[in-house]
Parts: sequence; structure tokens; C-alpha cells
Amino acid sequence: MSVVESPRPVDTPEALDAAWLSAALDAPVTGVSAERIGSGQIGTCYRLTLTGGPGVPSHLIAKLPAEDPASRAFLSSAYRTEVHFYRDIAPTVAVRVPHCHYSALSDDGTTFTLLLEDAAPAVQGDQLAGCSPAQAEAAARTLAGLHAPRWCDPTLRDLPWLGKVGPSEAVLLGEAFTPAVETFISLFPDRLSPDDAATLRDVAAAVVPWATARPTPFALVHGDYRLDNLLFSDDTVTAVDWQTLSLGHPLRDLAFLLGTGLSPTARAAAEHDIVTAYHTELTRQGVTDYPYTACYDDYRFAALQGPLITVLGCAYGARTPRGDTMFLTMAHRSCTMIHTLDSLALI
Repeated sequence: MSVVESPRPVDTPEALDAAWLSAALDAPVTGVSAERIGSGQIGTCYRLTLTGGPGVPSHLIAKLPAEDPASRAFLSSAYRTEVHFYRDIAPTVAVRVPHCHYSALSDDGTTFTLLLEDAAPAVQGDQLAGCSPAQAEAAARTLAGLHAPRWCDPTLRDLPWLGKVGPSEAVLLGEAFTPAVETFISLFPDRLSPDDAATLRDVAAAVVPWATARPTPFALVHGDYRLDNLLFSDDTVTAVDWQTLSLGHPLRDLAFLLGTGLSPTARAAAEHDIVTAYHTELTRQGVTDYPYTACYDDYRFAALQGPLITVLGCAYGARTPRGDTMFLTMAHRSCTMIHTLDSLALI
């Protein structure tokens, strides 16, 4: 079924009634029930159970804006990015994502509605528990399907909604990240090791030049490609949560995945094989003139993505006991990666 862009977007589960869904799906829905899922920090998600005639799926995932109206203006760029990903980008890449049945976005970007395929019984990854090397390799191969089809595609620079990091954006990033590091360290005085705290401060000192270094290769970057945003089913991996899509160095996604999703011991033992599998898939999908040696060196360089996203997510996001433990685990894993790979020496 093709994506339908009318009727208007809605922002509450009560508005997802049979009449609205019938128009959105262009199929007769006779009944609907909604169950809230997920934590809802950026938006809200519901699993819909539907009844109706031909063309009506039995289940869908509905993504709506945050419940707090005051948060929506701040998050509008994220909403716009995800809607445009499903409308404009997903058909042009090979990464597996939920099929989008319907998308709508208000003119000011503060209200959106997505009706997505329910990927159940696929199982969401667990960022705190980590994953096996086999799962990480499957996710890396899937990731190549995002990067390869639009690898160094100059037309991506013309998309006004797609985030890019230039010199001014890098300075703003540094201005946000440096105090976030100090906040992160102060939150966990008895749980963060002195070595990890020192590494975080070293990353803060290097993040501005790092953000704009190595402008090629460039590709679409998920930006938060980690286990909590991946659904696993046998050898199939489905990627979700596309609010942070941007244009940048593609190896940042891979380094973030391995640096935060694998234990340091497992990562050190498996990373060459996983980077090789990713590079092989890039080559199979048409990327040329990018030797493995360059790919692995870029992987080392890109390791700063781990503490960058981890610290910002913790310092500026809502806190929970599980979230605190998860962020600490991610910080330790990624700081160990940076130290082991001597990533800071490459900047």
C-alpha cells in the first residue's frame, strides 16, 4: 500500500478512530484499540489493533508527537526529519525499516503522525545487556544498506531538512558537549572511573575539530544506531527511530554500534571481522575506491561518536534508574574503545 498524506496529522490516540484510520489507510477500518508502548521521551508510540475489510492490517505502530505541547517546538526538526526519511529517503536505500503506511506533518513541524508496520515478533535490542558479536555483525551488514546506496551523493546536500555539521555547527556542538561532560561526571562521582572521566574530558577538548574532520566519505548517518533502536528476528535486523538522521561520516554509525553495544572484550575480539563484514557489504552494494584499510582507520577515528551521543543523551534527557545505568555502561564501553584504538591520536 502506498503512503497516504491525507487526512491531517493527529496528536492523540483518541483521534486515531476508525473514520480517521479509514481515510489514512484508504481502506475500511471498523474497529481499533490502542496500547501505549515505549518511554515517550521524544514522542509517543502506540500499538494499534485493527479490524476491517481488505487492505486493513491487523496491527500497526502509530508514532505521535510528545504529549507536552511546550516540547513540540523544540522537537519539530526531529519530527520533520523522521517524516521526510520515510517519505523521501527510505525508498532510495536498502536498510530494512518498517513499512510506512501513512505519514503527515503539520506546516510548523510540531505535529506529525506515522503509521508504521508492526515488526513483532522481532525483539528490540537491549542496550544495557549488550549483544553478541553475531548480532552486531548482522546489524553492521544492515547498516551498509543505509550508507551504500547514497554514498557520497551530492544531491543529499540539497535537502533543507537534512542536518549537516559545518564549522559553526561544530562550535555549537562543543559549547553543548563540554558542559554536558562536566554534568555527566558530577552525576556519577562514585560510579564513573577516573580513567573514563579523563577520557570524556579529552573527547570534549577534541570534539570541535573532530566534528568537521574527514569530510569524505559522507553518507546518510542514522546518528543513534544502537541496540535499543534495532529489532532482531533471526538474521534480520530492522532499524527504527530516524529522528536523528543527518549527513556525515558513515563510520560514526558503525563505531557507535560496536563501541556501545559490545563488551570491551567482545568488541576487541570481533571488531576486525565485523568491520570486514560491513566493508564487504558496502562493496557488494557498489561502493568502490574505499579500501578496507581506510574503512578501519575511519572506524577508529569515528569512535568519539560513542561518548558524544551518550553524554548528551544523559545530560539533556530525562533520567531514570535504568537510564543512568545504561548511560554509564555505554560511556565505559566507548571510553575503553577510544583508549584501546588510540582514537584521539587520529584527530
